[in-house]
Amino acid sequence: MEALGVLILILLYLILIGGIITVAILYMLTLSRALKKCKPENQLMPPANIWLLFIPLFNIVWIFFVVTKVSDSLKLEFDSRGMAEDHDFSKGLGVGYASCNAASIIPVVGVLASLAGLVMWIIYWVKIKGFSKQLDTIKTGSDEILDL
Repeated sequence: MEALGVLILILLYLILIGGIITVAILYMLTLSRALKKCKPENQLMPPANIWLLFIPLFNIVWIFFVVTKVSDSLKLEFDSRGMAEDHDFSKGLGVGYASCNAASIIPVVGVLASLAGLVMWIIYWVKIKGFSKQLDTIKTGSDEILDL
């Protein structure tokens, strides 16, 4: 009977880990697709470099580069399309979430940092997805908008 409990616990952990990996893949796909919608000259990092976030410990530092480069690439793309907006394309939010992520390893403070980071991460993800959707409409020279 005790072996069944251990087996169920192991199964639950595997499901949890699978769920976390699935969410991470979906997040990285969102960032990668957003970068791919930018012209090559506006991409400040190759979209494939997003996947380096899967490297444990390295990802704590790499996320700062990713959120900065994605936001700056989006800004360049919006500017080049004449769709300029007066904000940082969630760069500050991304750096905030990355900072909370890094601070989550600090005892006691880490719990609060993790919770704040989780909220900021979700908001950042949604905002990047929104910017990506805005890039699906292309302004032509005659101010005609094409939906892709």
